[in-house]
Amino acid sequence: MAKKKDKDAPRHPWRDNIEAITMAIVMAVMLKYFIVEAYKIPTGSMQPTLMGNDETAIKDRILVDKFSYHVRDPERWEVTVFKYPLDLSKNFIKRCVGVGPEQFKIENGDLWHRPDAASDWTILRRPRSVQQEVWKQLYAGRDGLPGWKALGGASEWSVGDDTIEARGDGSLRYPPSGSVMDDYRDGYPLTVRKAIRTNALSSRHPVGDLRVEGELTARSGCERVTLELREGSRRYRFELPGPAAPEDATYAVDAGEAVASDQSPLGEGRSVRGASPWHLPAGDGVAVAVQNMDDLLQLELDGEIVLQLEIPPASDQTSCVFVHVEGEGVDLEDLAVSRDIYYLSDTVKRYEWDIPAEHYLMLGDNTQDSSDAREWMLECIRYPRGEGGTVYRGNLRAQNNNPRVVTGEPGGPVQWFRDEWGELHHWPLADAERLTPEPVSFVSRELITGRAVVVFWPLKPSFRLWRLKWVH
Repeated sequence: MAKKKDKDAPRHPWRDNIEAITMAIVMAVMLKYFIVEAYKIPTGSMQPTLMGNDETAIKDRILVDKFSYHVRDPERWEVTVFKYPLDLSKNFIKRCVGVGPEQFKIENGDLWHRPDAASDWTILRRPRSVQQEVWKQLYAGRDGLPGWKALGGASEWSVGDDTIEARGDGSLRYPPSGSVMDDYRDGYPLTVRKAIRTNALSSRHPVGDLRVEGELTARSGCERVTLELREGSRRYRFELPGPAAPEDATYAVDAGEAVASDQSPLGEGRSVRGASPWHLPAGDGVAVAVQNMDDLLQLELDGEIVLQLEIPPASDQTSCVFVHVEGEGVDLEDLAVSRDIYYLSDTVKRYEWDIPAEHYLMLGDNTQDSSDAREWMLECIRYPRGEGGTVYRGNLRAQNNNPRVVTGEPGGPVQWFRDEWGELHHWPLADAERLTPEPVSFVSRELITGRAVVVFWPLKPSFRLWRLKWVH
């Protein structure tokens, strides 16, 4: 009779170690491919939301949620990670702006959509959390940038980069002349901005969507403070009555006035007022913000939106900001001017799309420096020439990057080509036939792998930079 095995016999240490290592590997693989994964941002295509810059060596590290898209579809405005349709061996990260089925276009720097050709176009308005992510601060008066210009009685005011001590009637203008433009470096922290070279597409377009914010403290004799945004011939006036204003005064937003009398105003009904009397308190600071974004004017007091007014689109995007003070005066602290993203469309081939179901349109937040849906093209090469040849497709890149021709070979020039799967091929140039490139504007559902949720690095003491934030 065989001897019964002792159930209490000790396990071999090597077996415990193998089991522990195996479980660790399985958990790591499960975590990486199904739950969460860390990525590094290599370029500035998503600046200011995400930063990647070679000149400063700032490369945001982000955590990507890969679980959510197993139970739901991507949503508009999410910052998504996906397999690059032109090179499936690479992951890209962009903002999801178009969700099929719908028609989509870029016009005057803004995004528009409609369900079908029989419907009217509607501007796409971003949620508040996304707005806060994409505003690009302009740093008036710093890093060699123009500052505020005094008009009228403001010549006696004390005006700093982000502080104003206004005494008596007067006005300020920013920028001093011309319009706010889409400077490539806008939105980077000031210490980082100084170290970055500009871009060839920088400052080519006036930007009409602006935001002004700061803390306003009124003196007892202040009658009124008006923050004014101009867009083309239009005046958008945000009026705040001071302590010395009439008792029945309240805050108001007025978009019915043109810059000059010979220009066409928006007309009657383009104004809103508070429902009850309100005045700036004497001696107490109030956080004030006014903005024009996506054809919607908003007035914020202490972080709360108190008035908003829809306006029609403006084809003339030239813009500037005014501060008007009437009466004894006010103090403004932490004054900041920001601009919106200006989505470029005139330097690329496509700016209108018909997005099919289960497909998505991706754009970078920094469209001056983003390889995204506006320009994606598949190069098509048949080798060998003729009907019997195989057609290879891959990312079309300029400057002889892909395909790339190497001269000086014994048998003549050789063409190297990386296909859409990331594999590298080569053949004699004379035997290859270049076909018509194919536009590839959309990302299909199966290529989307996750969404960015948090930036957890880097720490850059030399730039006084600590990148720790949620991604919206």
